[in-house]
Amino acid sequence: MIDLRLLREDPDRVRASQRARGEDVALVDSLLSADERRRSSGVRFDELRAEQKQLGKLIPKATGDEKAELLKRAEQLKSDVKAADAERDAADAETQQLLLRLGNLVHPDVPVGGEEDFVTLETHGTIRDFGAEGFDPRDHLELGQLLGAIDVERGAKVSGSRFYFLTGVGALLELALVNAAIAQATAAGFTPMLTPALVRPQSMAGTGFLGQAAQDVYHLDKDDLYLVGTSEVPLAAYHMDEIIDADKLPLRYAGFSPCFRREAGSHGKDTRGIFRVHQFDKVEMFSYVAPEDSRAEHQRLLEWEKQWLTSLELPFRVIDVASADLGSSAARKYDCEAWIPTQGKYRELTSTSDCTEFQSRRLSIRVRDGKQVKPLATLNGTLCAVPRTIVAILENHQQADGSVRVPEVLRPYLGGREVLEPVSR
Repeated sequence: MIDLRLLREDPDRVRASQRARGEDVALVDSLLSADERRRSSGVRFDELRAEQKQLGKLIPKATGDEKAELLKRAEQLKSDVKAADAERDAADAETQQLLLRLGNLVHPDVPVGGEEDFVTLETHGTIRDFGAEGFDPRDHLELGQLLGAIDVERGAKVSGSRFYFLTGVGALLELALVNAAIAQATAAGFTPMLTPALVRPQSMAGTGFLGQAAQDVYHLDKDDLYLVGTSEVPLAAYHMDEIIDADKLPLRYAGFSPCFRREAGSHGKDTRGIFRVHQFDKVEMFSYVAPEDSRAEHQRLLEWEKQWLTSLELPFRVIDVASADLGSSAARKYDCEAWIPTQGKYRELTSTSDCTEFQSRRLSIRVRDGKQVKPLATLNGTLCAVPRTIVAILENHQQADGSVRVPEVLRPYLGGREVLEPVSR
């Protein structure tokens, strides 16, 4: 959530942020009104309580009619204090409820617009000309079937659409990717983490995934637990309700977990293969830093993502995501999109978001710097979303006979093999 003091001092900035997100601007005025009622009712409650305490000192000393009047006033005050307390609690609850609906403040340099209004910042690698090489590229599903690596038919039989099995070299390729990603993250100073896949509501809400993203979240009603769509959630909640000493920052974690997403808004999109699925594994980077360091940390996370995709020898571009395409917790977000030959376009493989103090305020995570205690900043960055990365590797490194060249960075984790050979024709 954002700082209420900032909202009071500069409501136009918050309105502009909401407008850029394509969200309800009237929410700002509703929140200002609720906050004013919360503060005024709090003042009235404090005044009535002070009067009540003062009467408590006077009554024992009074006699006769004076005491009777004081007792009468005390009885009225008792009722008034109770009503003021209820009014204050109601106004506070309304303020908190409205505050949780408000997205993070969009960074002023973010391009304004929707999904297609991003700005391309960089382009890396060379897109292969398969025509010049004398063959038409196969898509990742055909390649995966030739290699005995992907089985979507049995995935659908067992679990339904958008589920799959990784088999043989497909399973080995996932394990190689995960190990290589964790090795890179560890070398960069991240602490490896295996995180829970089920979290409590306060963890999910605290990271901002029960707002606009709620339709994509799986909820277990009987247990009131949520399946995570990313290990960002347990990594963000890891230090919930804690105060961290400033000299321990930055804290950097690399979480590996299964991820579950309903993909509720993607009917008819990417239905072939394993690009958009309900369950997948992912290595996620997560950072806790001082607020003033968040922009620099965001660039560092982006550099680590670029290092990873470069090591996989994939052509990719970096985009500055437009304001209406940001998640509610992100002030700014960069995506790295790899070229997918059979689709003829770049598709998202990794992303990194600067969430500033938004999540730490919701999760009550603070930093102690001398005598000052204040919210810190959190950032996240996907290092390897496994299925999409497999898609990009198979399609970009395929050869005319259906085999796939293994990027050098993965070879130590695949027993030294340089090529994945077809097992069926």
